[in-house]
Amino acid sequence: MCHGVNMTRTTFPVKTAISVRDFPTGAGRYPRRARNSAPTASTTPIAIFSAAAAARPAHPAAPSHTSGKRGVPGIDAIIAVASGKGGVGKSTTAVNLALGLAANGLTVGILDADIYGPSMPRLLGIRGRPQTVDGKVLKPMERYGLKVMSIGFLVEEETPMIWRGPMVISALTQMLREVAWGALDVLVVDMPPGTGDAQLTMAQQVPLAGAVIVSTPQDLALIDARKGLNMFKRVEVPLLGIVENMSYFIAPDTGRRYDIFGHGGARAEAERLGVPFLGEVPLTMNIRETSDAGTPVVASDPDGPQARIYRDIAARTWERLQTETAAAEAATPAIVFE
Repeated sequence: MCHGVNMTRTTFPVKTAISVRDFPTGAGRYPRRARNSAPTASTTPIAIFSAAAAARPAHPAAPSHTSGKRGVPGIDAIIAVASGKGGVGKSTTAVNLALGLAANGLTVGILDADIYGPSMPRLLGIRGRPQTVDGKVLKPMERYGLKVMSIGFLVEEETPMIWRGPMVISALTQMLREVAWGALDVLVVDMPPGTGDAQLTMAQQVPLAGAVIVSTPQDLALIDARKGLNMFKRVEVPLLGIVENMSYFIAPDTGRRYDIFGHGGARAEAERLGVPFLGEVPLTMNIRETSDAGTPVVASDPDGPQARIYRDIAARTWERLQTETAAAEAATPAIVFE
């Protein structure tokens, strides 16, 4: 039981877009109705981010190989990109991984699950508010061939999301299940950093086909990366592999290499744990500049060396995912009628 929190379903009318004024930014508050907002013929009530919404089904359940977890219609596989701590380049890796998968011929979406620090609007250079489909579900934004959803589309960039746990979980559930994703080969979920309530809920309730862990080479980051790895192991989510971000730096003027955060730590950790090592991403000005500009390097410089690194990581991730999926299907008992 959640004391002091109104768990009833909250509705408010929408026309063509969700108004930022309808979203709570104070501690534990729920969406409020605008003045004179009684539903009319031109408006349709829609429940958005109410704490009770997570408990009600939005669509018929899709088949899932993960026992006890309801799938998302139209989405073949969901991959989590996670890290044990912030500041290791997880979101930049997630968006370039998604673009790499798309460049390799897949239909891809990306869900920004970091409620407190959404990055996708800036990383993909997307502005504006998502529309609704028949006033019932949100239509994802689109850029560079990706379908995208983020809480950052619904609030101003500098607005803090001062929400308690139930609100965060409800928001994540609705952004996943009440969005018109359409048919996707894979949905990449940019997980919030750490191993808290939001991460655990996503891992336990969403049929994740696998998880990719992002870490820098330094020991301090690897300590927290191990926590993320162990969380996914405990909830029986397959580990697709580890990416070593900011692996090394090549000085653009001299060509000299510097291991600023050390080197090889993530690879060594992957070997120690028996987890695939997906690749090394260097620390470069190009990746930083294109990310800040909303033009990720895989999209803006597809033939460049950094884009090739991300495409290779995407190919290894997909190969590993296919292996895990085949193993899960083989382990499912067949029912034979005689």
